[in-house]
Order: sequence, then C-alpha cells, then structure tokens
Amino acid sequence: MLYNFSGCVVQSRAEYSESEYLVGDPQNNFQNRQLAQLSPALVLPGEVPRLIDEWQEVTSIWDAVRYEVDVRGEKGQFILTGSSTPKRKGVLHSGVGRIGKLRMRPMSLYEAGCSSGEVSLAELCEGKLTPKLTGDVDIYNLIGYIIRGGWPGNQEVPIESAGLLPKEYIAGIVDDEVHRIDDVRRDKRKVELLLRSLARNESTTVTNNTIMNNIKEFDDEDLDKNTVSVYMDILNRLFLTDNQAPFSTNIRSSIRVKQAEKRHFADPSLACALLGATPEKLLGDLNTLGFLFEALCERDLRIYAESFDAKLYHYQDYNNNEIDAVIELKNGQWCAFEIKLGANQIDSAAAQLINIKNTIAEQKGGIPPSVLCVICGMSNAAYKREDGVFVVPITALKN
Repeated sequence: MLYNFSGCVVQSRAEYSESEYLVGDPQNNFQNRQLAQLSPALVLPGEVPRLIDEWQEVTSIWDAVRYEVDVRGEKGQFILTGSSTPKRKGVLHSGVGRIGKLRMRPMSLYEAGCSSGEVSLAELCEGKLTPKLTGDVDIYNLIGYIIRGGWPGNQEVPIESAGLLPKEYIAGIVDDEVHRIDDVRRDKRKVELLLRSLARNESTTVTNNTIMNNIKEFDDEDLDKNTVSVYMDILNRLFLTDNQAPFSTNIRSSIRVKQAEKRHFADPSLACALLGATPEKLLGDLNTLGFLFEALCERDLRIYAESFDAKLYHYQDYNNNEIDAVIELKNGQWCAFEIKLGANQIDSAAAQLINIKNTIAEQKGGIPPSVLCVICGMSNAAYKREDGVFVVPITALKN
C-alpha cells in the first residue's frame, strides 16, 4: 500500500501497475465510487499489479483486497494508494501479513533533474567517494528548489508562480481534509495558527509547549496543550508533517541523549508557502534560508537512505552536541552529516563532526560514526578532506 502526499501516485501508475481503478474519478457522477460502495469485489478484477487509487474513500475495499489476496495466494496483486490515513471505521481486518505499507514522498533533487547524481549516498555511507569537480551552484537555484519543492507538477513552473501549488495544497488541507479525516469539525483558524508556527520552527526540535508560546508571541492567540496535540496528530495522519526521529548511539552508552523529534513538513515548499517566502525575502534572511535548506537536504537524505533500507535520524545530547542528520545502516553502523549552505562553513562543520566522534568514542558503550560528511549547498566539488571528513554538494547526490 502506498500513501501519497502530493500527486506522486502518477509515477506509480506508469511504472508499477498493469491496470488501475480510480475511486475518485468524477466521470458519470462518480460512478467508480458508487460501484465500489455497492460491491468492493467488483473493482478488483484486472491485470496485476492492479492499482486502486484513493481506496480510503471506500474503506471496505481494504477488506475485499485482504480477502482476495488470501484466495489467490500470490504476492504483488494490488497497489492501494491514498492521500491520507484512512478512517478505521468500516475496516474489519488490519491487513497484517497481507498488506505492506510504504510512504510515498515528494521528488528528490535527483528525481527532479536538479542533482547530477555523481555521488551515491549508499557508496558514501561505505566510505567510498571518487573526488570530482561538480560545478558551481547558484544560490538562486537552491532557493528555487526550496520554493518549488518536490511536486511533480511544479517543476516547470516559473519561480514567481511556484509558491501557488503548495499554498493551495495547504488551503485544501485546512478547508477540507482536517475535517474529513474523522468527520469532526475543527477550528480553521487554530489549524492555520499551528501550521504557521510549525513553519517558523522548521528544522528545529521545539516542544509542543514552545509551539504554544510561539503562537502567543507571534499571533497573540492561545491554543491549549490538548488542542495542539490533537491537531499535530491530524497533520501527521494527513502526511503533511514528516518529523525526524532522535538517534541514540547505543542503549548502553553513558551519554544522555535527547529524545525530541526534529520538526519537518513533508516538503520545504510547504513551510515557504506558510511563511510567504520569496527569493528576495530568503536572500534577506539567511537564517531562515539555512533552516529551509537543511529541510531540503534532510528530505533528500531520507528518500535516498530508504532506497537501500537505511534510516534517517538526528542527534542531540545534553552536552550541547548536535548532528544534523544521522543515517543508520542495516548492519548497525551509522554515518554523521552536517548540513551547511555556504562553503565558508565547511571547516567549522568538519571540526564539529570530528569532536562529536571523539567524544562518543571515549564514552563507555559508545559506538562512533563510521563516516563523517558535510553536505553543502554552495560547494563545487565532492572530495575527502585530510582530516577524513567528506564534503558533498547536495546537487551532486543520489541514492
């Protein structure tokens, strides 16, 4: 089963399915949906893998698919795609053992044709890198990648208009989806306040209490703790947020690590839309640009890492040591990444990585990272420094 946030399901139809059934097709007064509601089993026949899009609109399809999978006794029969987590009402069986779940994310820079793909993340995590010049990078292009986002339908849109798609996507979430997900009417104003605060705190580890205080400070409005918690859960179920979990080097390590998630939207363009960001505004606010660039890189690192069954985390301990991104490999080894917009920040980022590695190695039970790397925006080369730290431009990376 594929959950989709942005329309990437089009790729799935073209590349992975042999037939399809579109529940949300409006033709003939939504005949497809009516047929599925009448008898879910009628929509299942077709060449396999058969894609059923927006299946969550008729939740009984889930149980029909689960039963059909049992009857056929074969794998790879169906692809169920949907733009939100379904309501549990109407679903009789969890699907465990029959249906696997896969989150569909926006396009990476490599998929969008904005990265040359000269450096493989999988090989980099094994300590392999062939030094090479990757070309100069224009900061205006980096800003464009952030504002445009990984939306398939937004790649050829002029930058002046690129913010409209994510803005309208958010409007659709606020106006409709937050209510449809569980049929509870919610305060649109409060949802908007929460979204704007999350945008102001993109790529940070702020708590819900801090979010509440931020809303009070910037918007002079009060949201209680329970409301914030409930709304956060809804945004997660709608795949609007995609937070970065904390990483612990070893459960036996004497280093105390923090357990806060790093806040992220599913795509940095959503934060841009909420902040009303333009190229001119971001150039005048390099601090905000830095956080958004970090979000862009961590979006891509997650996409690339998951392609080879690795996982993305971040690291913070109570000694004020932080690592922007941690990739944990299947064999238990892990790699540490610092993310910097400018090449003038590479030296300090490398020194920070080396210091944290040494600190962890000195602690009882600590397992240090096997690879250290600085992901940079404005670097024109991929190489390994004399101190052993790799430097790679985000515009040269692939999975």
